[in-house]
Amino acid sequence: MTKNQIRIAVVQASPILFDKLSSMEKIISKTKEAAGQGADLVVFPEVFLPGYPRGLGFGTRVGSRNTAGREDWKRYWESAIEIPGVETEALGELAKETGVYLVIGVVERDREFSRGTLYNSVVYIGPDGEVAGKHRKLVPTGSERLLWGQGDGSTLTVIDTPFGRIGGLICWENYMPLARTAMYAQGIDIFITPTADARDTWQSTIRHIACEGRCFVVSSNQFVTKDSYPADLACYEDIKDDPGIMCRGGSAIVGPLGEYVVEPLYNQEGMLIADLDLSLVAQSRFDFDAVGHYSRPDVFQLIVNRQKQDIVRGFNQE
Repeated sequence: MTKNQIRIAVVQASPILFDKLSSMEKIISKTKEAAGQGADLVVFPEVFLPGYPRGLGFGTRVGSRNTAGREDWKRYWESAIEIPGVETEALGELAKETGVYLVIGVVERDREFSRGTLYNSVVYIGPDGEVAGKHRKLVPTGSERLLWGQGDGSTLTVIDTPFGRIGGLICWENYMPLARTAMYAQGIDIFITPTADARDTWQSTIRHIACEGRCFVVSSNQFVTKDSYPADLACYEDIKDDPGIMCRGGSAIVGPLGEYVVEPLYNQEGMLIADLDLSLVAQSRFDFDAVGHYSRPDVFQLIVNRQKQDIVRGFNQE
């Protein structure tokens, strides 16, 4: 039976970029703080582990890459994690100790084939300490494609919990109407949108998703200052003239009719705490259900390929 009430904590913070240990320490401290306030679900921003390298070019121009940029990228690669791996085991112990569900944006290093590709991923960890699922961003946005590979349909993840079904998409994936529909079709109740977008238009996006999906939308963003960047990066010059605040945040929680449960938080670190009434999801679908009575399968149909896309088949990759 689904519980109607859940207390959710949304973390708006940033680690020291390229520093896996800093990220893990902050995840531990913020999770314990949230659990101390009775949270059942704790959400961290896009690629919080080990951080979003906003403004850095990694020595790239169209048609060329330089050696210093490759060195910085290797440093970023070394700060990524594998799923499962040492870090997810530690996070599992944390979730089990605190009794919460953890949703964390991570940079994931491929562990099956070349081990050279990174992905912008979200990992879901249950209070039993196990990895409940993950999602890899389908299309990295703009110059993010220099860093991260493309995910596939096998990680369009929605997870059953005692308080409803949770899942989500990462940042600008949420502008993909068919990806959103694939999530709605899995009966999602709490739609989680880790992001790096601090613009006002992002707020329009998450409120629209709440209205369209008739679900709660939880958006977690980082508050990032320039002093969280290691000054010894080869590409540090890329941001030397940028303002002190690199990302102002804008984390928020929206109800299933598009109203703010907690309004956006800007220009500071913080944690949003809210009690969500999941009975409101069912109430909201009385007059609109995008994949139910308001769908027209005689006119529109969506085919979702959920197969894992491997470059080589037939080898045991474990």
